[in-house]
Amino acid sequence: MSDVCSRLHGLVASAPRFLFPFDAKRILKDGIYVLFEKGERGHGADRIVRVGTHTGAKQLPSRLRQHFILENKDRSIFRKNIGRALLRRDHDAFIEQWELDLTTRAARARYAATVDLDKQCSVEKRVTDYMQATFTFIVIGVVEKDARLELESKLISTVSLCADCGPSPNWLGRHSPKQQIREGRLWNVNELYKTPLSGVDLGRFEGLVRQEL
Repeated sequence: MSDVCSRLHGLVASAPRFLFPFDAKRILKDGIYVLFEKGERGHGADRIVRVGTHTGAKQLPSRLRQHFILENKDRSIFRKNIGRALLRRDHDAFIEQWELDLTTRAARARYAATVDLDKQCSVEKRVTDYMQATFTFIVIGVVEKDARLELESKLISTVSLCADCGPSPNWLGRHSPKQQIREGRLWNVNELYKTPLSGVDLGRFEGLVRQEL
């Protein structure tokens, strides 16, 4: 698995990289995103720390906005997990309120007197600042939904199964309350340790990467 993961890292390292702020018009409408985090290295390149996609058609730019720009952790599990790790690292009791999902009107009414909204806004800002300063990403075009989901799963599994793809001592994910993140070494909870990329899959992925060059 280390050889496949090493080849994977070599491929993604060659793709055009996005920083923040980025031009949303340059983001493909349908595809997969692969994230890298400052200070994280693997196989002589920037280590893959998260792989994600979207389900609705032409929603990749919107999904990236939900993660990195819109300050609402209930619309992005990625944001929620970054906040969890920051709060747990700092031994901040607000993590209990951060866990509450305020998506529905009923939930907002129920917890209105419970949640310190000023503190929540300040944590959202910390999450945004951390993410925009720390992460870079590439996008790989995949139009068909089932193909996107299959490739996403295999990419996540490939990295999580690799014995040579460890996090740095200072990786924020080490502070996550989620065991899957701490042990999987990725900001992913689902699709860990499943079916990795085969040699054929890797060849197809290389073709997709070359389309972005």
